[in-house]
Amino acid sequence: MSPHPLHVPAPDSAVPGEPAARQVRLRRMTDADCEAVAAVRVGGWRHAYAGLMPQEYLDAMDETADAGRRRAQLAAADRAGVVHLVAEAAGEVVGWGCYGPYREEDTTTGDGEVYALYVRPERIGTGVGRALLTGLLSRAEADGRPALLLWVLKDNARARRFYEKAGFTADGAQEPFEVGGAVVQEVRYGRRLSAAEAAADSRG
Repeated sequence: MSPHPLHVPAPDSAVPGEPAARQVRLRRMTDADCEAVAAVRVGGWRHAYAGLMPQEYLDAMDETADAGRRRAQLAAADRAGVVHLVAEAAGEVVGWGCYGPYREEDTTTGDGEVYALYVRPERIGTGVGRALLTGLLSRAEADGRPALLLWVLKDNARARRFYEKAGFTADGAQEPFEVGGAVVQEVRYGRRLSAAEAAADSRG
């Protein structure tokens, strides 16, 4: 099994400060958000990975089952040092992202990792994804992480452009990922953070 089973597609290419982005409120995910987050994730997979993963696998994804997995992960988040954020617009959850320690084999490192970043397909291009990524970057800096890493499908050109515009660069690492009987390649991106200064500021 891949050590990073939550992929990170490209939610949008908007920039902070656009009117739609200013209407988005970021907050910590709660148990009551699990169904909405599952809908965001399943919709995100079906939209972002059409043509990149087996369609039969995408069609078989189940929001109810996924909500159960989100609930279990959320319950263990604090112990694992994982932060789940939701993006809310007009009282509706329109995006979800989570970050935690970078996973390497059976352990973790001092770097951070974006585990997931998804936006409702109809909200793509409105700045929701960039707002979520900015929120995760801020949390990683405040936690003193020296770098933030993520894995993305090699053939997901839109995702790669999105992260490159946000200051992430591919570091040459690649890994195969098996899904629905097919093997796809993932590439790793990273961005250095001013972690030491941010951690000092957060401590006052």
